[in-house]
Amino acid sequence: MSTISTAVKRKAGLRSTDHLRDALLRGEWQPGEKLQPGELAEVYDVSTTVIREALTRLAGNGLVETRPGKGFFVRELSLQELEDITELRCASDAIALRLSLERGDLEWESKLTAIHHRLSKTPRRDPDEPDRISLEWARLHREFHMAIISSCECEPMMSLSENLMLKTELYRQWAAPAPAAVQRDVEKEHLELLEAALDRDVDLATERLVKHYQHSVNVVLEAGLLQEYKSRGA
Repeated sequence: MSTISTAVKRKAGLRSTDHLRDALLRGEWQPGEKLQPGELAEVYDVSTTVIREALTRLAGNGLVETRPGKGFFVRELSLQELEDITELRCASDAIALRLSLERGDLEWESKLTAIHHRLSKTPRRDPDEPDRISLEWARLHREFHMAIISSCECEPMMSLSENLMLKTELYRQWAAPAPAAVQRDVEKEHLELLEAALDRDVDLATERLVKHYQHSVNVVLEAGLLQEYKSRGA
């Protein structure tokens, strides 16, 4: 295969991964639902091979499950998993945040402030589908949380943080229509976290980050998401 053909195929695979990730994070499929590579290939106008490669990448991020002999499935919801993910995020991101605040320079401050500004000016809800979180806001939200720990200069921590955040986002999207999610003042939480980070107040920033993550769990629990999902017999 020529270098050009390989590059084209790689770009198609990355685009498909992005499209599928967005669809998963928007909750377009139910937890546990089987993902058919052939059908998805038609939807995204790529080969089945490209789709399979994209799904395999997403399985590496924890958004998709692979079952031997059965194929690909949307990740199941689990209260125990959500609690475990949150506990791990609180512990690992607290360490990364501490290092980031110690090592961050003015360039880091400027980048973090700029990302927060864009995030604060972007509507959290999709104007066409108010029950959903907008993809643009979700993207900026991920950027903000990655930026705040980016100066830790520890790639394994950054990679772990991103994977855990994506898994948590599945739960947040499914809980989005609930009153608890609508009423939550996420913007205030982000602003207070930013202020503590820029002040280099490690203890306060860590405390606010942990509370921010725990609030996400509380919203899912208050939404009755997992009980409702269980009652559907999924």
